[in-house]
Amino acid sequence: MPFNARELLARIIQCEAGGEGLTGMQAVATVVMNRVHVPGGEYFRTGQGNIRNVIFQEYQFDCARTEIGGQYNPQNIYNMSPEPINYEVADWALSGNSLGAVGDCLWYFNPFSENCEYYFPRNGSGVYHTRINNHCFYRPTSAYWQT
Repeated sequence: MPFNARELLARIIQCEAGGEGLTGMQAVATVVMNRVHVPGGEYFRTGQGNIRNVIFQEYQFDCARTEIGGQYNPQNIYNMSPEPINYEVADWALSGNSLGAVGDCLWYFNPFSENCEYYFPRNGSGVYHTRINNHCFYRPTSAYWQT
């Protein structure tokens, strides 16, 4: 049975930011919902305002993939068992809330180091905005709108 929007969002929140505390989970949820509501560019074209399309867009969220680089990815949304906090954050985001510190960011990335790259993705469509816990957050540049 396919997951509804709330379940999908709770699972992606837990998988991508379950160890990042409330603010980290809200930050990830904000990016997902920013992609759902973006008024142009790649995510507007491919997501079309649909959270399922956004989450399952190819090569976007590692947690939406059961295989990475030809290897089984055990940390995927199908293996998650969301906790009440994950549903609370999903409900918060689905109700139109967002984390102000994230703003209009469309990407996040865990560099597994103290430093965040200035541009992400590497095509220059995102520029560093802020860091929350282990994740660096990136807002769109003018290049994004051409994607």
